[in-house]
Amino acid sequence: MTADGGVAVWRTLKIASSESKLGSRKIKGLGCDGPCSAPPSRPGLTHLFRRLAHQDDHSTKMGLPITVSTCSLNQWALDFDGNRERILESIRLAKAAGSRLRVGPELEIPGYGCFDHFLEPDTVLHSWQVLGEILASDATHGILCDVGMPVLHRSTLYNCRLLLLDAKILHIRPKMWLANDGNYREMRYFTPWTRTNHTDDFTLPRIVADITGQHSVPFGDAVVKTRDTVLGVELCEELFTPNSPHIRQGLSGVEIFTNSSASHHELRKLYRRVELIKEATLKLGGIYLYANQQGCDGDRLYYDGCPLIAVNGSIVAQGSQFSLDDVQVISATVDLDDVRAHRSAKSRGMQAVSESIGEGCARISVDFDLGESEEFGSKTPGTATPDTSAHNRKDGRGAASDATRLYRRYFTPLSQPIEVRYHSPEEEIALGPACWLWDYLRRSRTQGYFVPLSGGIDSCATATIVFSMCRLVLAALSNPRGGESRAGASVLTTDTRAQVLSDVRRICNEKEDSTWVPATPQELCNRVFVTCYMGTENSSAETRARAKQLAADIGAYHVDLDMDVVIRAIVGLFSTVTGATPRFRVHGGTPAENLALQNIQARLRMLLAYMFAQLTPWVRGSWGGLLVLGSANVDESLRGYLTKYDCSSADINPIGGISKTDLKAFIGYAQHAFDLPILESFLTAVPTAELEPITETYVQADEADMGMTYDELSIFGRLRKNLKCGPYSMFNKLLQEWGPTLGAEKVAEKVKLFWFEYARNRHKMTTLTPSYHAEGYSPDDNRFDLRPFLYPSRFPFQFRKIDQLVARLASVSSEDQKHD
Repeated sequence: MTADGGVAVWRTLKIASSESKLGSRKIKGLGCDGPCSAPPSRPGLTHLFRRLAHQDDHSTKMGLPITVSTCSLNQWALDFDGNRERILESIRLAKAAGSRLRVGPELEIPGYGCFDHFLEPDTVLHSWQVLGEILASDATHGILCDVGMPVLHRSTLYNCRLLLLDAKILHIRPKMWLANDGNYREMRYFTPWTRTNHTDDFTLPRIVADITGQHSVPFGDAVVKTRDTVLGVELCEELFTPNSPHIRQGLSGVEIFTNSSASHHELRKLYRRVELIKEATLKLGGIYLYANQQGCDGDRLYYDGCPLIAVNGSIVAQGSQFSLDDVQVISATVDLDDVRAHRSAKSRGMQAVSESIGEGCARISVDFDLGESEEFGSKTPGTATPDTSAHNRKDGRGAASDATRLYRRYFTPLSQPIEVRYHSPEEEIALGPACWLWDYLRRSRTQGYFVPLSGGIDSCATATIVFSMCRLVLAALSNPRGGESRAGASVLTTDTRAQVLSDVRRICNEKEDSTWVPATPQELCNRVFVTCYMGTENSSAETRARAKQLAADIGAYHVDLDMDVVIRAIVGLFSTVTGATPRFRVHGGTPAENLALQNIQARLRMLLAYMFAQLTPWVRGSWGGLLVLGSANVDESLRGYLTKYDCSSADINPIGGISKTDLKAFIGYAQHAFDLPILESFLTAVPTAELEPITETYVQADEADMGMTYDELSIFGRLRKNLKCGPYSMFNKLLQEWGPTLGAEKVAEKVKLFWFEYARNRHKMTTLTPSYHAEGYSPDDNRFDLRPFLYPSRFPFQFRKIDQLVARLASVSSEDQKHD
C-alpha cells in the first residue's frame, strides 16, 4: 500500500470515529484476500493503527463483526477418552479460526447413543469427570464453549448444554422438548424442563467445583448476555416443534442461537433440516449455529454432520454431510448490526414488547465480548492484563496489540451467503452407508467384510458400497486435511489422513513400522473385502459370471464354489430318517416340499458365509476375522420375502433400510461415477433368487413370487409407516390413485395381499440383521417400528369393511350404468 493510501485510510477512519458513525469495515484502498489477523506490517500503518486504538469512541456499538464456530464430531457412545479429545480438538480449531464461540453436538461428552446406559450413575459421573478435565485445561480460556452431557438435578436426569468460559460454568440449560418418536426415546432416560424463564441454583459436584472455584451455577431456561450481544440455546428437537424456543428468545432480544443436535441420516432429509434453520432466522433475524454428530456411534444410525451457520435466513457456512473426518469445524465472520437492521420492522418490535412476551427471557450476564472489544487499551475480560494471560498466549487473541485488534475489528471480511450443497439420493447411498461401514470396521477392530455375492442387484449394491468405502479411504489418504472446502467460511478438520492411515494399517495387520499405503481403492479392497459366489445346480452361468467380474473390477478377494454336495447330504439325512424325499414344484412336489428345498439352500449359505468369514484371513496368511454383510433390502423385509436365518442373517446390513427402487438408481449412478461398466448387466437382469430349478417353461422371478412389484411395495411401505395407514385407510388412499385404472376390486386384492403377507411374515423382523437406517418407512423391529409379531393375518374385520366398500362402489357403478 502506498503512503497516500495510508493517509486516505487515516482520514476516513478519523472522520468516521469523530462522528461516531463507523458503518463499514471495508475502506477503499485497503483490502484482504482472506481472514485478516493483523494489520499491514509497514511502520507508518502500524503507528496509524496505534493512534486509532486510542481514539476509538467507546460509546458506539456500530459495525460489530464476530467470528463464530460450530462443528461435527464423530463421537462414540461411552468412549469418554476419545470424545474428550475430539471436543478439545474442535475447540483448538475454533480458536485457530479466530472464533470466540464454539458449539458442539448433543450429549457430546458421553456420546448420544448411550441409550439405557444413561440410566447408570456411572455415565453421569464419568461425564462430570471429563468435563472437569476440559475445564482444567486451558481450552475454554478466551472462548465461550457450548458442550453437552447428562446432568442429574434434584434426582431428575436432564439432557443439558453447559456454557463454559475461562474455566467457569456460566449456565446449565436443560432440554425442554425431547425427541420421542421414530428412532428416538429420550423420555425413557430424560425429563423435559418445563419451567419457562426460570432457573434454579445447581450445586456443582466437588470434582468440578474444585476446578472452577464455584459452589453453584444457574440451571434452567435462560439466555446469556455478553457485553456485545445475547445468546440463546436450542437443542435438536426444539427446532422441529411448532413453538420453538428461538421464537420467544428472538423477540426477547437474543441475536445468536445455538443448536446442538444428534440428527441421523435419512434419504432426502437434509432439505427439511436446512429449511427449518433458514426459516428460524428469516422472520426473526439472527445468527443460527447448528452442530451435529457425525458417524456411527455404535448403532444402526449414521449421524450425517453437515454443521451450518445461518444469518437472517441465508446459509453462510456449511460443513460436509459425509466424510471420514473425526472433527470438522466451520467458522464464519458475521455482523451483529446486520441482525439489528433485519429486525427494524415495526411489527417485530410491537410483538417484542407485547404483553404476551411479558418480562422476556431470564438473562445471565457475563463480562465478555464475542467480537473484538471496542475498548482498546483496556484489559480483556477474564484476564489480568491483555498481554500476560496464559490463555491469550495460547489463542493469540488477547495477546494481540491494540492495533492488530482494531484491524481485525474493522477489516475482517464478512462471510457471504452460499448455495447449500445437497447430495442426490444416489450420492447419499454411495456415501452414508460407506462411512457407516468404515466406522463400524475400525471400531469393531475386525479385519474386513465378507459378502455372499449372488450376481443379483442387492448383493451387488452391498459390494459396491464397500468399494465406495475404499474410495473414500483413498481420498482421505490423498488429502492431508480431509473434509471438503465450502465457499464463504473456513472449514478446519483434524489430521484425517494420519488417523485413517493408522486405522488402515491396523485393520490390514501391517507391522508397526510398516510404510505401506494402498495406491488404489482396488488394492485396499483386496485386503479388506472377501466375496463368495455360492452356486448350486439351480444357479445360472450369467449370475456366476456377473459376480466374478464385479469382484475383479472392485479388487475384492473372490471365492467361487458349488455347494450341491452339502445340500444333498442334508436332504439325504432327512430321507434316511423319514423315508420320504422332498421334490421341487417343477418336479411335482407340493408347496411345502418346494419351500423346504429352497430354504435348505438359503440357510446353508448363512453357515458357509460365517465359516469362510472366520477362516479366510487364516487361509490368506493373516489373522482375525471378517464381519458378514447382509443384502436384504427394505422392501423385501417389509414383505417378508426372505428366509429366516438365511444369508440375510449377518452381522450388519448396509442396504437394509433402502428400497429396491433406490438401489437400482444407485447402481446406475455408480456405473459411471465409479467406472464400473459391469453394473449395467445387473440393472438389466430380472431379479431372481435362483432357488428353484430352471426349466424351458419356468424361471423363478422375485416379483412373480411376491405377487407385487417392488414399486408397489415402496408405496405400501410409505402408506403403512409414514402416513400411519391400516388396511382400510390404505385401501381408501390407493383407491383414489389406482382406482381409475385398476378398479376397486383389484385395488382391494392388492391391499389385502400385502397386509396378509406382511402379517404372516412379521416374525422375521424380530431377528433381522441390524441395518443402516435410511428410510422413514423402515420396518426395523429394534425400536423404529414397534409392532406385534403374531397377527390375525387375514384381518377379518378390516378386510370385511374393505369388501363392503367395494360392494357399495360396484352397486353405485351399476346404477349409474342403468341410468346411462
